[in-house]
Amino acid sequence: MNVRQKTLAVIALALGCAGADFAQQSAPRQGRGGRGGFGPPQGWGWNGNEDDEGPIVRIEGGRLVDSDTVRTAREIDSHSTGTPEWKNPPGFEKDVFTFARIIFKVGMGRGTGGGWGTGRRFGWWVDFPDADLNFSYRLQQMTSMKVDPDARTLHLTDPDLADFPMVYMEHTGFMELREAEVKRLHDYLNNGGALFVNDFWSQREWDGFEDQMKRVLPGRGWTELTMEHPIFHSVFELRGPMNRLQIPTMQFWNQNFDPNDPTSRLSRVFRGEGSENMHVRAWFDDKGRMMVVAIHNSDVSDGWEREGENLDYFHTFSEKVAYPLGINIVFYLMTH
Repeated sequence: MNVRQKTLAVIALALGCAGADFAQQSAPRQGRGGRGGFGPPQGWGWNGNEDDEGPIVRIEGGRLVDSDTVRTAREIDSHSTGTPEWKNPPGFEKDVFTFARIIFKVGMGRGTGGGWGTGRRFGWWVDFPDADLNFSYRLQQMTSMKVDPDARTLHLTDPDLADFPMVYMEHTGFMELREAEVKRLHDYLNNGGALFVNDFWSQREWDGFEDQMKRVLPGRGWTELTMEHPIFHSVFELRGPMNRLQIPTMQFWNQNFDPNDPTSRLSRVFRGEGSENMHVRAWFDDKGRMMVVAIHNSDVSDGWEREGENLDYFHTFSEKVAYPLGINIVFYLMTH
């Protein structure tokens, strides 16, 4: 039984429990590390000074991470309110679903995807490691799935890539893939792997991401998903319109937002032209299997990362949208 078959078996067992009332089981939780409490967020305004020629990146909270050697989210201390810990039964450590985040470089003005914008260049490390560990914990808590308690980080050229049936990318608007990465992602997707992309904003960043993906699978076109698509109903029932699923970055959240007022804005910060409306787009293979799903103009991972920082944000976004949508996407990609 290969890794994908094992994952499908685990998910088949989990489906019976996944429809439980999310609100009854979820609450902001405190874990080890971090600063605790519901005070104002820290770490915003860090200098996104990724050196395109070197492995060291400065992530949220000012921590330095060596992208050449980091292998799990568990290795990095929380910069929010802490992350949960759990263990799976001895002997079954590999019979789990593993949230796997892809490490990539951001563009510096060369190549097909470089040169998009100026200033801070966000990359693979946004919301890391808190989002990865919090989501992994909620996936285990809210379903009967067993989930890797450490999560994973890896490069597209990592020899273990094929061991993960789904991989995750974040802030891909400035991504610049090397030729070896393009080939590996092409092979990975064509051989049954799935890619979940999230948290990048504006038409400019969409164009940068799309340029890179066209190198991976030339000729593929995006399908705009509507709220009728089963991905929004696979485990939790999510209702539209689509913009009701839009999640603002917590630090930018306009708490006076009025959804009934067309002039009211969910975010206090303008994220660029083409950032107003949330989109969920997908690439399908020739048999109709979803290979890539991309959430554009919504910070779903902030709902995972910052669930313990603000009680209102948790109940409004983490509980009602971020976790249900994330769980739906994992289940759909792994079972279709």
